[in-house]
Amino acid sequence: MITYFTHIHRTLKLFFFLFVLILVSADLHTQVIVNGVISDKSGEALPGISIKVLGRDSGFIKGVFSDMEGKFSVSLAPDKNYILVFSFLSYRSKYKNVEVKKAAIDLGKIDLKEEAHTLTEVEIKTVQQRGEQKGDTTAFNANAFKTNPDATAEDLLKKLPGVTSDNNGVKVNGETVQKVLVDGKPFFGDDPNAALKNLPAEIVDKVEVFDKMSDQAQFTGFNDGDQQKTINIVTKKGKNAGQFGKIYGGFGADEAGTVRYNGGAALNSFKDKRRITLLALSNNINQQNFSISDITSAMGNTGQSSGRGSGGPGGGYNSSSSLLTAPQNGNTATQSAGLNYSDAWGKKINVSGSYFFNHTDNTNMSNVTLTYFTEDNLLYKEISTSKKLNDNHRFNFRFEYTIDSSDKITIVPNLTFQRNDAGSTMNGSTSHLDDIRLNNAETKSKSLNLGYDFSNSILYQHKFKKNGRTISLNLGTSLSERDNEGSYYSRYSDTAETIRDQKYFTYGYTKKASANLSYTEPLNKYAQIQLSYNPSYTSGKSDKTTYDFDSFESAYNDFNPALTNKYNTIYQTQRGGLSYKYRKNKLNLSFGADVQESTLNGEQTFPVMVSLNQSFQNILPNAMMNYRFSKTKNLRIFYRTSTNIPSISQLQNVLDISNPLQVKSGNDRLKQTFENSLNIRFGGFNPTTSRNAMIFVNANYTDNYISNATYILKSDSVIQGSILSAGSQLSKPVNVDGFYNVRAFGVYGFPLKLLKSNFNINGGINYNHTPTLINDLINYSNSYATNGGMFLGSNISQNIDFSIGYTGNYTIVKNSAQTRSDNSYFTHTATLKLNYLLKRFVLNTDISHTLYNGLSQSFNQEYLLWNGYIGYKFLKDRSLEAKISLFDILNQNRSISRTVTGAYTEDNYTTVLRRYAMFTLTYTLKNFKNGTPSKTEERNHPFPGGPPPGAPPPPGGG
Repeated sequence: MITYFTHIHRTLKLFFFLFVLILVSADLHTQVIVNGVISDKSGEALPGISIKVLGRDSGFIKGVFSDMEGKFSVSLAPDKNYILVFSFLSYRSKYKNVEVKKAAIDLGKIDLKEEAHTLTEVEIKTVQQRGEQKGDTTAFNANAFKTNPDATAEDLLKKLPGVTSDNNGVKVNGETVQKVLVDGKPFFGDDPNAALKNLPAEIVDKVEVFDKMSDQAQFTGFNDGDQQKTINIVTKKGKNAGQFGKIYGGFGADEAGTVRYNGGAALNSFKDKRRITLLALSNNINQQNFSISDITSAMGNTGQSSGRGSGGPGGGYNSSSSLLTAPQNGNTATQSAGLNYSDAWGKKINVSGSYFFNHTDNTNMSNVTLTYFTEDNLLYKEISTSKKLNDNHRFNFRFEYTIDSSDKITIVPNLTFQRNDAGSTMNGSTSHLDDIRLNNAETKSKSLNLGYDFSNSILYQHKFKKNGRTISLNLGTSLSERDNEGSYYSRYSDTAETIRDQKYFTYGYTKKASANLSYTEPLNKYAQIQLSYNPSYTSGKSDKTTYDFDSFESAYNDFNPALTNKYNTIYQTQRGGLSYKYRKNKLNLSFGADVQESTLNGEQTFPVMVSLNQSFQNILPNAMMNYRFSKTKNLRIFYRTSTNIPSISQLQNVLDISNPLQVKSGNDRLKQTFENSLNIRFGGFNPTTSRNAMIFVNANYTDNYISNATYILKSDSVIQGSILSAGSQLSKPVNVDGFYNVRAFGVYGFPLKLLKSNFNINGGINYNHTPTLINDLINYSNSYATNGGMFLGSNISQNIDFSIGYTGNYTIVKNSAQTRSDNSYFTHTATLKLNYLLKRFVLNTDISHTLYNGLSQSFNQEYLLWNGYIGYKFLKDRSLEAKISLFDILNQNRSISRTVTGAYTEDNYTTVLRRYAMFTLTYTLKNFKNGTPSKTEERNHPFPGGPPPGAPPPPGGG
């Protein structure tokens, strides 16, 4: 209660400060808003267009850029005349006289015309501009990064400063990219791989990187914290209309004689605003075109996985976690197909949608070692094999209807179906580091899991006649349902032998309905406030029924009440807030706070009646500042608070004894977490030298952090009606305070003229302070990690494309309770890639050297992965290529990883695909329309006889 009144006191002071600032800003000199929309001659919006405001004496006053929809807005002093200059590379500049009085001015649509310039016998020796900083958006010029003719958008991205791409996804400055847009439109839902792996690099004009806010936040201009790291691929004029793609097929064999195959197609048809893409894939060489949505939590709530919980917020045990591993682990055969469609139906309706099917057949063997932070240095080892068949169907759709200039409706439904059939065997043992074995176990398990996820949002937006006054309502619904069945058999031995043979059935669902009502009101031309109200209702159910094998009747009909549980939850929130935004010239500032009242009710109806009733009152402040020091330098600071409730699987207090050596349970007394997050980003480009730099800092602190409590049983014990043997580990999620982490990352890039290459260096530090309970003793695991790397990418020509990269990581782990468990380890990866085109011959090779040092003794390894191929291009246009490739020439491929938690370190070795050879035929389709504007088009500006003195020249100096 004292904490609650402290929050109230702080909030009153915050709102008093907010009220004073509102009064002060309301008295500022009122200015007039001038806005409009910029498009090309076809009516397509043009983002990133420069709008310069000049006085009648041609003196520069200010400048802005158009947004993703081509819209711009600039505030100007009244009772004056101005000249607006609209310019962009490859477009003719346009000049417009504007007389500003008292009322706001809507210039409507402003069309820019493309301009073609023919340069004869002119050699330009300069550094091509690699990119620019436009507010929160970093825009890269794709033409400044040379790639080979067959390169994909992913190959192009790897050359950009701060961008990395591997089997774990695409990251920008260490942040995972969650969405890829093509010309501002969704592409295969939220799957970045679908766009990056299948779009050719040659159609890319610009690559824009930014944090995409929700549709409602973009409309209001107030950041609600619901944002995703996003890449927008802007296609080239002249190469965004036509048909293009590739069709390929290959076969080969590995050393064991197993036939290896790889075939597929990526076909695109672009015409005006209509975009159609067809994808197909069939292979057994671990090329997998799926995202995490393909491994949805259909496996969840079964409680039947040998995987260990993450212990993070919202973590705890979740049996789907065993599937969320790097795709290269094990051997996987994939069959997939997808269709993406986007178009404009008339002038008012924009649609985009996709369907994606994926079938994977994965076999894997893993070798795991866990070293616990205990006095006796407990060691756990296991060897497991698994077989998983996974079918996934994904539907995504987006419908935008612009009713008129003031009203718009956006509907976004998503649907996913999942079927997962899995089986595994495991052999594990627990011992002390002095090789004294305590126990061992053998297990076999099977499961069949069915599930679906559905979500839908309906957003209504309305603009009033008064500029800046808006109202919007977002209605959201979601439904997830799981129906699973499985069996497990375990043989456990220490001083005696225990056998369990059981079958289980689980059923669960989660239903949610929410609304978000937002109203914005301008105070003046610089300031604006937002009032918001956000209620939500979530209900969940999770039932598990377990039967033991009856040897007399040879059937699973012996009901086990100790491993049967029925649990229901209801979570309700009422949230309202007030925010203030101030924007003038170089400064964009906003801050506010929400008051949230929430209740969490849980009810266990079997095996005993248990009720959970919790209520929470929270003050959730937020603040954001964006300051542009210049056109090339930008600072962004963002602070946000949020709450998260535990999942129903964490609340459900039922044992998972599928691995009798590592037993897990839920905790029906968990509380919601309260999280604080601070992000600082500073970066910019120097267009003259093409040097760029970015510094990123992130800090998080969590109250009531959901961690794990681990208990090492000293003797045979009865837990929740089940007998657990000495030496077993029991873990369950618990709330503890004291979790925080700090991460800093920086990247600096510049061109090397001598080598005609781009050079990027990066480095960072990461500190994690993670609390965990081990035998009721609190242990703070402190992880200090440093990393650094470099990347040299050629920029010579399309015929010679090479890159050299290096990444090193050094980590120190220190524990407060058991200092003898302190350790450190080092990993590094060095890569070399070369693609050489000699007339019709193509030579390609890539080499990576990976080193692990400091892991468990059997894991200290290094290996060299070397791949190569030689190809020849046929036909007049060289569209057909035949190649012979050899994967893992030295036969050294490995997959090793380390995970550090608050209770143990985990070293994991898994099988991977080894050496094989393959012959492949690839046909590349390129049928682009020219798209070059007519040379007879004239410059369009309001000045007879040319632009006024001092006005900037058009691109190309014409």
